[in-house]
Amino acid sequence: MIKSKAKIRSRWDDKIFDMAVYVLLTFALLVVIYPLVYVVASSFSSPRAVLSGAVVLWPVEPGFQAYTAVFNNRQIMIGFRNSIFYTIAGTSLNVMMGMLAAFPLSRKKLFGRKVINFFFIFTMFFSGGLIPYFLLVKDTLFLYDTPWALILPGMMSVWYVILMRTYIQSAIPEELIESAEIDGCKVFGILIRIIVPLSKPIMAVVALYCAVGIWSSYFEAFIFIRSEALMPLQVVLRNILILNNFTPDMLGDVREIAQRQGMRTLLRYSIIVVSSAPLLLAYPFVQQYFVKGIMLGSVKG
Repeated sequence: MIKSKAKIRSRWDDKIFDMAVYVLLTFALLVVIYPLVYVVASSFSSPRAVLSGAVVLWPVEPGFQAYTAVFNNRQIMIGFRNSIFYTIAGTSLNVMMGMLAAFPLSRKKLFGRKVINFFFIFTMFFSGGLIPYFLLVKDTLFLYDTPWALILPGMMSVWYVILMRTYIQSAIPEELIESAEIDGCKVFGILIRIIVPLSKPIMAVVALYCAVGIWSSYFEAFIFIRSEALMPLQVVLRNILILNNFTPDMLGDVREIAQRQGMRTLLRYSIIVVSSAPLLLAYPFVQQYFVKGIMLGSVKG
């Protein structure tokens, strides 16, 4: 028996289109990845090489001067520790509170479900403004200059609740929940034994979004935190890079000015790497859930 293999020939215009797409994507990849490579290479180079523009792709006169200065800075280490605490605590509360709100709202037989959804969505369009928010945190909740000022007010996001609710409605069969109810499983039992294990993809997506937002945020800390011992890393870096300006009358000769300027530029690159490294290291562990969770519900059938 002779098996014939039929090949689908691509038209010449399809080949040109595919080639153009590959060229465009390659160009976009280079545009995105080159600044990252340059920052990392500059952070390991010498101040003289960075100021002279000798760094292109690889470290020139490699060393660890900038990282030694960063990790020897006590305030940076305190800010790093605080940011890790704020990120872990804020992300955990957002995922937990989001799931506790999303599961009931996904149930069609919940009494007043549409009204509750309306009030949730209403908060996305209107807010009290910055001054009422500040007075609420300071005079009503008494959280001013405490770590909880950066955690408790934002421990639940309506947008994350909507994502989780949509996922539960589209990815978890209603029959599975009904069969658990028939077997005598209570509401919290359904939530813990069925909903949470099956919602790991969307929980990973929400955790990643929330962690990036909390780690990169500095505005709330800039308003509500005054103690240096409670400052997150982003505020510490802002104070170092923006407020710590050298003037010529504070320095010595021209050589010392150039050396300090080079070291300051080098510190900028090393601080960018240090502040971005935790999220870059954590992303590969949630990537599989991220891709799966963000695609679920996008295609029906």
